[in-house]
Amino acid sequence: MVLLLGMVLAGCATTRGIESPLPPAQLAAAEAAQAAREAALRAQDSWSFAGRIAVSNAGQGGSGRIDWRQDGPGFEVSLSAPVTRQSWRLAVAPSGATLDGLEGGLRSGPDAGPLLREATGWEIPVDALNHWVRGLRADAAGPAAMSYGADLRPRRIEQGGWTIDYVWPESPAATLPDRVDARRDTARVRLIVDAWGEPDA
Repeated sequence: MVLLLGMVLAGCATTRGIESPLPPAQLAAAEAAQAAREAALRAQDSWSFAGRIAVSNAGQGGSGRIDWRQDGPGFEVSLSAPVTRQSWRLAVAPSGATLDGLEGGLRSGPDAGPLLREATGWEIPVDALNHWVRGLRADAAGPAAMSYGADLRPRRIEQGGWTIDYVWPESPAATLPDRVDARRDTARVRLIVDAWGEPDA
C-alpha cells in the first residue's frame, strides 16, 4: 500500500508551479472568464467523474480508485483499493451522510468530513471538494483567493485553510481540470481525473 501510494503521489507530482501574477488587463479577463465558467458549471447540478485518489495525513494514507456521482445537493463517492480489495461508499444528502464497507458495518453522521475522518483517519474536505474538483470556489468555505495562469484558468484556490492547485488539459477549450492537489498542514488529497461524465453515462 505504501508503494502504491508513493506511485500515485509521484504521478500527481507534476502539478505546475503557480505562475507570476498576471498584468491587470489579463487578470480582469481571467476573473471574468472564471465568473462565466462558475456560472455555467453551477447550472449543471448532475455530473460525475472517475479517476484515482491518493490521501495522506501525518505520514499515513492510502490510494485507489474513486468514482464520484453528483445529483443536485446529494452525491455518492465510491472508493476502492485494488491492492487490499477494500471498497467503501460514502453517500451524502441534505439529511446527513452514511459510510458503508468498513469493518463494523454502516456508519452515519450529520457531516461527511468528520464521519470519514473518524472512520478512516483521512482528512478529506468532502463538502468543499465537489466544488474544488471542478475548479470552483466552495460556497460554504469562506473567502477565496485565486491565482490564474496565462491561459486564464485557475492555477490555485486558497480557501478554508486549504490550498488547491490545478493541472488543466492542453486544450484551451477544456473547462474541467485533469489533476487536483489539495493540502492543509499535514493533510493532502491528490486526484487524477481519468474521465468526466454524466451520472447516467
